[in-house]
Amino acid sequence: MTALLEFKQKIKGLYAKYEMYLHPLMKFVLALVYFIWINSNMGYMRVLDNVFVVLILSLICSILPSGMTIFAGFVMMVAHCYALGIEVAGFMLVLILFMMILFLRFSTGKNIVLVLTPLACAFDLPVLLPIGCGLLSSALSALPAAGGVIIFYFVRFIRAQSQILQNPDTELFDRLTLLSNGLMSNGEMWITLIAFVAVVIAVNLIRTRMFDYAWRIAIVAGGVIYVVIMLVGSISFGVSISLVSLIVFTVIAVLIGIVVEFFAFGGDYTRTERLEYEDDDYYYFVKAVPKALVTTSERNIKKINGEPSKENHKQERVVNYSEPLFEGEAPPKKKKGRTEQPDDMPVIKKADIDNVDFEKKLEESLKDL
Repeated sequence: MTALLEFKQKIKGLYAKYEMYLHPLMKFVLALVYFIWINSNMGYMRVLDNVFVVLILSLICSILPSGMTIFAGFVMMVAHCYALGIEVAGFMLVLILFMMILFLRFSTGKNIVLVLTPLACAFDLPVLLPIGCGLLSSALSALPAAGGVIIFYFVRFIRAQSQILQNPDTELFDRLTLLSNGLMSNGEMWITLIAFVAVVIAVNLIRTRMFDYAWRIAIVAGGVIYVVIMLVGSISFGVSISLVSLIVFTVIAVLIGIVVEFFAFGGDYTRTERLEYEDDDYYYFVKAVPKALVTTSERNIKKINGEPSKENHKQERVVNYSEPLFEGEAPPKKKKGRTEQPDDMPVIKKADIDNVDFEKKLEESLKDL
């Protein structure tokens, strides 16, 4: 467990260090995958079904707010539908405007879920999205999640009925009737929509409770609720659903949700504290759950060699004038104007060289020899 906590702290430290570069990179990858999914499921307009166009749009979305990815995806869908027929493009445009006016305007800041929902369904991990939204966001993220479900199933329906919609002999009224019936009579879509909304609300409600291990209980409860709703809905609407794949992919999504909980929350419930205090107006009952952290060991490398360090050199060169050897030789402090010697400083008198008899000194030295 200690190794996992150290790994978690290293990952979070790397992300905090390179967040400036990782955030645009993640937006670029998300936009790229989303646009590739649109072209692979629709791709009726050849101009947009191009790698270079997708790359350019993804680069633009990486430096702009996340709403640009949603808007660019809507434009691509309407353009592909226009290649099938103007009435198909009009129906798609009305559907998008309907969702934006009635639902998406209440969930501003969380509408990126609209992009993630079709991708989660495309990778056969649909329950992972409502569990993640309930853990990391609020209950309002259920609105864009429901919109993403509608977009996913409607795009898949258009792909299945593309031959009929492209047929010039099909009348306008027949096309509109086909599109409306495909949207309203799609039992699997409505079951999934109800399951997504219920899981997001249930996970968020359980996660915000004060009992221990609320996050993990919310993840498991979300997976169970999703399986139950899908099974009951398939029986009620007569929709065939593979029970084995449903359970397997739900278990995988629950395991991924536990990993997300470890990195996003990771509370240590063994050291939980419950505090009670009051002021003049209120009583406060606080539950404090400390984060599970470990102190990472820091390694210091010390060089050992024969050469003295710079600090030792500096210490050797320092002259201490307070020692007896240097008493009386301290340099006088410079003052502005005329310099004066202190009274207590001894004065060294120079010898008078002119009064020295050098011949006498030389004769005395020769006598000694």
